[in-house]
Amino acid sequence: MKLKTLVVGTAAAAALIGATFSTPALAQAKEQFFPVLVYRTGPYAPNGVPFANGYVDYLKLVNARGGINGVKISYEECETGYATDKGVECYERLKGKGATVFQPLSTGITFALTEKAPVDKIPLITAGYGRSESQDGMVFKWNFPIAGTYWVAADALIQQIAKKEGGLDKLKGKKIALVYHDSPFGKEPIPLLTERSKLHGFDLQLLPVTAPGVEQKSTWLQVRQSRPDYVLLWGWGVMNSTALKEAVATGYPREKMYGVWWAGAEPDVKDVGAGAKGYNAVTMQHGYEVNSKIAQDVLKELHGKGQGTGPKEEVGQVLYMRGLMSAMFAIEGVKRAQERFGKGKVVTGEQARWGYENLALDQKKLDALGFAGVLRPISTSCADHMGANWARVHTWDGAKWQFSSDWLQADESILKPLVKGAADKYAAEKKIERRTPADCQS
Repeated sequence: MKLKTLVVGTAAAAALIGATFSTPALAQAKEQFFPVLVYRTGPYAPNGVPFANGYVDYLKLVNARGGINGVKISYEECETGYATDKGVECYERLKGKGATVFQPLSTGITFALTEKAPVDKIPLITAGYGRSESQDGMVFKWNFPIAGTYWVAADALIQQIAKKEGGLDKLKGKKIALVYHDSPFGKEPIPLLTERSKLHGFDLQLLPVTAPGVEQKSTWLQVRQSRPDYVLLWGWGVMNSTALKEAVATGYPREKMYGVWWAGAEPDVKDVGAGAKGYNAVTMQHGYEVNSKIAQDVLKELHGKGQGTGPKEEVGQVLYMRGLMSAMFAIEGVKRAQERFGKGKVVTGEQARWGYENLALDQKKLDALGFAGVLRPISTSCADHMGANWARVHTWDGAKWQFSSDWLQADESILKPLVKGAADKYAAEKKIERRTPADCQS
């Protein structure tokens, strides 16, 4: 059964919700409530749907296994269409229902909610997106870019290109073009890439694309004219397949193209097929993971009983796995909070925030959760709200994604000064004091 966005307004609607697999949208006192911001409609739906299905399936799986240490989960989807104003509306509508954590699934929405979360005492998980400087938990107490930021992604890509060229010193004089979604999301990697270009002497060319990205002919005319050595694609949704089609039309080699992890999933290449062969993208640790234990568990325990959210064929695909992973972070933070505030209890958003700040997902725990071979250990702290800075690159072989790099670790000597500088600037603008050691204990 495919889950529909849950809307409460009439007795009939309430009855319908009660009949679905999900628990009622209005969280009961003994249920842990998770708002689920999605975009199943609009130009970004092909990418938003598998993520949403994976996210909801993980919540269902935990419920089917008895909940979070016996606490049942309730959730409600809210459609944003990837629009910031709709995302804020969803936040305002759902925050009063006992929201545990919000995952905006949009950098624009994240920017808008960053100032609201501290007031409402509701944490934000932005796994692989959002503000890169929010890794600094001493300034961004309520933001958690768990497992990676766009600066990690950009750094990993430059490292991979350097390995291909024979070393970072070989980047001098090279041209690297960034074709990016003209939005907060697309602009995020620019500080890191600018810093790397200064260090290694490559020419960075910035080519913005107006959302949603269906018109890119002028952009690829510039690519054809300048002939960069590499193109980094910072796109989302239809922008990605459009870019690949334009690359084919202009004769730009796909093996010279490297996408961010939101430009490296099945929907990005399926319409291009063999034409996308050789295209690369950084991954947020995981890739196509149909053989992973967690994917097999979903197929057996949900789809095997007719309770899966979407088509079973997408289980294990890249964006579906990212949805599973993001929901797992949400659940594990609550489990961690229960260790301090009481197992078997519904935790508040403020208590959950402590859990996300003290995540301790070692390999043994990840393996037990079904993520063996999918994720590396993640350990957050008061100062580090990201917890891991690893990535890999995978390449489209014309039919499926295959890992094509070793593990890549972002260079902290470059990352840390950027993070601190941007966080300090934000703190000064918003008149925020850095947290004290005492605050880290609360």
